[in-house]
Amino acid sequence: MKKLLRRFLDAGPDHALAPGRERIVLDPADYAAIYAIGDVHGCYAELLDAECRVLRDAAGRDGRKLIVFLGDYIDRGPSSRRVVEHLMAPHSCRDFDRITLCGNHDAAFAAFLENPSEGRRWLDFGAAATLYSYGVDLDRTLAEGGLPHLAEQVRGAVPLAHRLWFSGLPVAVALGQFVFVHAGLEPGTALEKQADDDLMWIREPFLQRGPELPVTVVHGHTPTDNVTFGKNRIGIDTCAYATGRLSVLRIIDGVPSLI
Repeated sequence: MKKLLRRFLDAGPDHALAPGRERIVLDPADYAAIYAIGDVHGCYAELLDAECRVLRDAAGRDGRKLIVFLGDYIDRGPSSRRVVEHLMAPHSCRDFDRITLCGNHDAAFAAFLENPSEGRRWLDFGAAATLYSYGVDLDRTLAEGGLPHLAEQVRGAVPLAHRLWFSGLPVAVALGQFVFVHAGLEPGTALEKQADDDLMWIREPFLQRGPELPVTVVHGHTPTDNVTFGKNRIGIDTCAYATGRLSVLRIIDGVPSLI
């Protein structure tokens, strides 16, 4: 099987975006089935259950299969480190490929690891659960020595391999008519001109207007009670850390459905 790893398109000399995270293009004809799994948020048991559903569904299908994780592996749930270690390990089935995209929580964690002073906003939206999974008590550590002490403790607790994994997560994957990202697209903006921040953080106007491009976007980031089929978009974040439901979307021959 051949994979094409590149920027969506060569934007040319007028392209003003700074180099960002990798964007991947694959040929959907290479896969008998494509699966997308929504925001995990430290829910290790729910992750294993979702993967079991995928394996059961794929058992009778010949050919290679692909799983795309839509980001936000950490924060809020109890087992961020276990989730990360699981996803860093090779997939147990040889006929599966796996892509782990970067979510806004993952990017914020990576920014904190690189520069705690500039990335300290991560501490305000779910960091305590992640740090606890790495053996660091956020409130106690801050009380003992403030941000410098916390930064020192985190540097010692988070393995270098984990830091490199977070910094290297791609931000999007395109397969034919489907584009997989964490949050969405800036409506009407060509794929090659999309900013990483929008792909990981956007809500409106994308949620109401859709991509306004000839693609269907599969995304997480915005939690809903059920999987949402909007204007050329499918949102599959069903808030696993609060509901226990980690949703899985299956695409076969260009037709999406839930498993």
